[in-house]
This record gives sequence, structure tokens and C-alpha cells, in this order.
Amino acid sequence: MMSINSDNKQTHTVSSFLELVNTPFQGSVNAMCWSRVLDGDFAEIANKLKQRDDIAVIDEEELLSLSLSEKGIVARDIVLNDLQLLRDYGAAPTLNLLKCYERDVENPGFPTDVYSWHVDRSPIPTSTFLCTYYGASSDIVPNSQAEKKILVPEIRRELRNLFSGNDDEFDVFLTENFYDLHYQAKANANIVNLGIGHLWRLAVDHPESKVPPCIHRAPKEKVGESRLMLIC
Repeated sequence: MMSINSDNKQTHTVSSFLELVNTPFQGSVNAMCWSRVLDGDFAEIANKLKQRDDIAVIDEEELLSLSLSEKGIVARDIVLNDLQLLRDYGAAPTLNLLKCYERDVENPGFPTDVYSWHVDRSPIPTSTFLCTYYGASSDIVPNSQAEKKILVPEIRRELRNLFSGNDDEFDVFLTENFYDLHYQAKANANIVNLGIGHLWRLAVDHPESKVPPCIHRAPKEKVGESRLMLIC
């Protein structure tokens, strides 16, 4: 098990849900992982659900309506249990069937979609929880191995050319358009894939946070394969 006191580690592994939600982030650790090897056939669930849109929110009624094999039922019970654990904790999880997220086509030089390295922000103390049961999974990168895009001189100059106001207004412009949430990984950065079946808790940028927010990105989906994931 990784040590939460190790200064050169971004992640910390726990063995239960209670540990996941009760272990504080500290030092360089801003990603907590309940590491699991899950039984069950999650591919069966993903393939039997109807992909109505690029992102479909699956409710429990639809999940329970599926006719599944024995391994599919095991997988469904795991998903339902994860949803209940998070609800009991006070979170609001959703189960998504993803074909793809919307791309930011309006800003080809500086996209602000979730495929870009970014952090989550909240006005209140919270964390981001996610688990990929099937399909491509997200990545994270240590904060020391990435840089905020708006601080990169050439990128900042390009953004400044898009704005006609003064410098104070420019900072507001960057925040209002979410440019300040996006990063670029440095050369040879240690990118960590979150894998399948693990339930992750990622640090969020909020006023009471004691650690930097976790920099992460959505994966490029595989053609013809939907992702089944829990997120909140």
C-alpha cells in the first residue's frame, strides 16, 4: 500500500470505502484510490444498455430492467452498491453510458473540454468520485509535472489578443471562460491511468482545500465502445 506521507507520490491506496472517504489528502497526495478487482461482466451491462445520446444517464430502474447472465447480475449488484455507498455518504452519484463528451470546437488553440488536462472547482468543500467499470479510463498527472496554461507566456499572449479590456478584467475573463482550470503536461510527465474497477476520490479546488486540486483528463474513447462509469 502506498504511503500518504511520501512526498513524491500523488496517489494513496486504501482498502475500503470508509478509508476512501475518511483519509485526508495531505502533502502531494491529491488522488485516493479504493483499489479493487471486481467480479462480474460489466461489458454485458454496457452492451445491453441503450446508447440514446453521446452521454446517457442510467437510472436504477433501467439497470434493474436488464435481463442479465449470472456474471452480469454480479456486476449490476456492485454498481448498485457503489451508488448506495456514495448516496449514504451524502454525494449525488450518476451512472453514465458514454459514447463521447462534447468537444470544444470554438477554441481549437485552447480547448476547454474534459479531454484537456484540467481540475474541478467548487465553492464548497467536496471531492470528485469516479469509477470506470468498462471502457477507456481517465488519466491523472502530478501537479509538479504540469503547468497552468494561462501562465505559459505564448499561450497567455494569444489569449490576451482575444480580449480588449484591461489587465484586471483579463483575469476575470480567464476565470469566467474556465481557461484558468486547464493545464499542459510537461515532457516525460508521469501520467497515471486510473484503470478499471477502482473507485477514485480526487481533490477539488475549493476554499478549504489543503492540497492542490488533482489534474485529470477524460480518455479518448475506443471506436464502437461505450464507457460505463460512475461519477459525482
